[in-house]
Amino acid sequence: MMTKERLAEILERFGDVSVVVLGDFFLDKYLIIDPSLSEVSLETGLTAHQVVRKRCSPGAAGTICNNLSSLGVGKIYALTVIGDDGEGYELTRELMRRRVITDYIIVDEGRFTPTYTKPMMLRGGKEVEMERQDIKNRQPMKRELEERVIEWLRELLPQVDAVIIQDQVQERNCGVVTDWVRESVCELSERNPSKVFYADSRVRIGEFRNVMVKPNRYEAAAAVGKSWSEDMGLSDAMEIGKLLYERVGKTVFLTMGEWGILVVEGEEITHIPAVPVSGEIDIVGAGDSVTAGIVPSLCVGASCVEAAFIGNLVASVTIKQIGTTGTATREQVMHHFEQYYEPEVKRS
Repeated sequence: MMTKERLAEILERFGDVSVVVLGDFFLDKYLIIDPSLSEVSLETGLTAHQVVRKRCSPGAAGTICNNLSSLGVGKIYALTVIGDDGEGYELTRELMRRRVITDYIIVDEGRFTPTYTKPMMLRGGKEVEMERQDIKNRQPMKRELEERVIEWLRELLPQVDAVIIQDQVQERNCGVVTDWVRESVCELSERNPSKVFYADSRVRIGEFRNVMVKPNRYEAAAAVGKSWSEDMGLSDAMEIGKLLYERVGKTVFLTMGEWGILVVEGEEITHIPAVPVSGEIDIVGAGDSVTAGIVPSLCVGASCVEAAFIGNLVASVTIKQIGTTGTATREQVMHHFEQYYEPEVKRS
């Protein structure tokens, strides 16, 4: 059991941490639609939905930055490739509003800025998400862009405590974390053992080496040639975590939703249960908020188990924020600890 004093000590040192987030930054564009204002197009006869509000926020790797900023991490660098377009302008503006250093964002007119467009229909005073519209790059990234990403990562490395890699794009080599970029990251991790290297990937988590990884149970199973089914349990997750650890050679933080997190460090496996929450939840971005809790904790000397516990706490705050990709402050994290764990400490 972590004490309140230990948690406060770790969180208070987040301001001393510098992190570079490398990977696929998306723009999350929410379009709020009022159905009472809908019109019928004279030209097509189709419904013309009327947008009454719009909000934009950084998504994917940007969600990690949002939470790092909210948690008070000292310096946050974004290293990515975006398009020379309006979405890129909005993404960069929103990152800057969150204190993210954007000097290492590469702009290329031949690329799209990846965007999740999310129409939200107003119903009964709530926003209900409709079919999403995705803009992604479906052509491989040019070699010269890969070279710049790797060059700038090498330039940044002496200035940061950690490198977070977010591989969001499923199509191979079409996102920022191409095969070559990933291989270079793995080599840099091996040569810089004092730095925290930590990766999250939708479909290629098993291709990292010498890097801490954070898959969910489905991603971890797929990485070791298995398929997660709903009749599987904690013992199955432990076995999958062991196999993945043998493959990547570094700590595995295996997230399991309502079951919490498994920390796999060689033969030692620790289960950190999820923080109990009640009422409606929204799990979009929960894994990214876990990352934002784990990585700066590791940078200030927390053990992997302590860091995973804090990652769980951060996620317990963000999943209570409905209809948006939530963030957590240090104060909210402390409040959740006091709410859910202090009564146990007092009883014992």
